[in-house]
Formats: sequence, structure tokens, C-alpha cells
Amino acid sequence: MLASVGVRLSAASRGKVSLVSVSRRLCTKHPETQASLPDPLPDSEPPEQRRPKKDPAECSVLLFPGQGSQFVGMGRGLLQYPNVKEMFTVAQKILGYDLLSLCLHGPKEELQRTVHCQPAVFVTSLAAVERLNHENPKAIEMCVAAAGFSVGEFAALVFSGAMNFAEALYVVKVRAEAMQRASELVPSGMLSVVGRPQAQYKHSCLQAKEHCKSLGIEEPVCSVANYLFPDGRVIAGHQQALDFLQQNSRHLQFVRTKPLPVSGAFHTELMESATEPLREVLRQVEVCRPDINVYSNVDGKRYMSEQHVRRQLVTQVVSPVKWEQTLHEIYERTHGRKFPYTYEVGPGNQLGATLQRCNMKAFKTYEHVDVTIHEED
Repeated sequence: MLASVGVRLSAASRGKVSLVSVSRRLCTKHPETQASLPDPLPDSEPPEQRRPKKDPAECSVLLFPGQGSQFVGMGRGLLQYPNVKEMFTVAQKILGYDLLSLCLHGPKEELQRTVHCQPAVFVTSLAAVERLNHENPKAIEMCVAAAGFSVGEFAALVFSGAMNFAEALYVVKVRAEAMQRASELVPSGMLSVVGRPQAQYKHSCLQAKEHCKSLGIEEPVCSVANYLFPDGRVIAGHQQALDFLQQNSRHLQFVRTKPLPVSGAFHTELMESATEPLREVLRQVEVCRPDINVYSNVDGKRYMSEQHVRRQLVTQVVSPVKWEQTLHEIYERTHGRKFPYTYEVGPGNQLGATLQRCNMKAFKTYEHVDVTIHEED
């Protein structure tokens, strides 16, 4: 069923140009191995057999944000760019509701729901790629790497040519619904924490779990869910554990704690029930090896094969996002070698903030592609 949905929506929506047409204009297309994929478009460019080596000083990296970056009004500054309205039209067919209206007008409470915000961030981020291509096509042409935070990883994979837009959106839909169901099983959440150098995050989580046990909670969960930057973490788990961390933050050497606007303890074992629906839907879609370097949240390493992509995307749901490690992997270079231009494509600029805390030299060439303001505003 999924294959036919992907073909029908992709083929019907693509018309003269492909969705996210800029994504892999620079890359060699993979051979189509499944009948479910649409035929190449008549106006598509012939594949390049060998891409010329790029000057490191002119290369670019694209970063795609994740859940929590959403806000009402996002996408308003993107509708004038090629393919963007078309992308939201396809999204409405796949999701069964008006995603564009939800992004532009809310209500906020509905946009923040996992089932809505994950597809919203995914589509808005790829729409921002269209803006970047319109304003600075060289940034697309010279892109050598991409990474996405949590659900942003799907946008990075679409951009890299590893997944089809419509099929990836369907996978995101299934993922979001499964994670929403998992989050409703027990009261849980996520807590952003900035600690002093002496803070011991794992030990703090252990104390929080012991507190939960004293309340009668069996097998409590509390663990680091996101590694953001040095001394910056997101901890997730049972709500009672997060309450304990906030109430004892000073004793635990936490400088600042802030609950995140999400509905569950993502990237922890509390999401275990979401893995099988995701694994099953990933079996139904075509996945290719990315045409550029795309880095996995699970270990910060590059994806090496289509099976590697499928496996890591499932593991990611119950594993911490190693974003700090990913940034180190992307920007590691020999002394004197220039850093690439970095573009954050999607709502918010949180990934730029983490880059600034991880690598100030790389941050000097960072730009955010705005999703709310028109070019002429």
C-alpha cells in the first residue's frame, strides 16, 4: 500500500519539477531498483559520472533541526519559492490534514503535538532548502555533508538523495504517531540542562531513578537523551524523575534547567513500543546510500549503506542523540584547513547555538535560513 501511495503522490505532485528539486541536482542518481519509484522527469538533468573535487573553503554543510524548534508562523516566508506550495499540497494528501494552515496559524497546542510537529518541521526544513537554493544556489551545489537532529535526520536523508520526499514524509508520519502513542503510556518528558563542569549527569539520573522507586514506580527511566554541547544535555524519563532533578538542581551542580515543549521521553527506552512500527514502514520504502556525507544521531558517524540507514533510524528512537559528537565529526580538520559554510535550514536557530558552543571557528561561517521573513521584507 505504501509504495502505491508514494508513487501516486510523488508522480501526481511533481509535474514539471521534482519536489525538493534542488536536493540532489548536484549528485549522481542511484539506479532505480523498485517499481514503486516514479520515472525520471523529462527535464531532469543528466547524472554526473564524477563530481569535481571541491575546494574546502567553498564547501557547505546543511543542518536540519528537530522537534521542539516548531512555532506558529513558520513557513510564512517560504511560500514564494519554487515547489514549496506543492510540497505542502503533497503533505496534506499524505497526512490527511492541512499542514500549511497548522504551521501558519496553529493553534500552538496542536502544532506542538508530536503527531503534528514532526511532519511540520520535516516539510518546513525542506522548504527552507528551496529558499537557500533560490538565494544561494552555490550553497546547494557545493554541499558536502548534512546532518539532522532527531526527525531532522529524515530531512537530511531526503536532501542527500537517500529517500524520496513523499515516502520519507509517510515514514515520519508513522514515526510521529508511534512516538505519540508511546508517550501517552506514562507521564514523561524532557528537561534541558546546563551544568557546571563538575556536574555528573549519569549519577544525577541514577539518583532521580532511586527517587522514583521510593514513590513506588517500577523500572523508572531517566537518562541523557541529547548530548548538545559541553555541559549541555537533555535528560528524559518519567516525569517524577525530571521533577526531582529540577527540585535538586543546585545540589546536582545544574546551572539551568528548562522543561521542553514535547509530549514524551524521546530517545529513551520509554519509546521502545515505537520501534516496530518504524522498522516495518522502513522496510516498505526505498532507501539508498546518501550521495553526500550524512551523519547518524546514534553514533555521530556517516551512513555507509541503505541497511545502515534503516537500522540506525530505528535505533535512534530509543538512543540518545549524540549531536555534540556529530558536530565534532563533521568539523574535524587539520590545522589551517578552512571551515565550510554552514546553513541551518528550518525553524529556529538552536543548532547554530549548539555549534557556537562546540566550535566557534566553524560558527563564524554559519547562517540561518529564515522561514518566516520574505526576501524583500
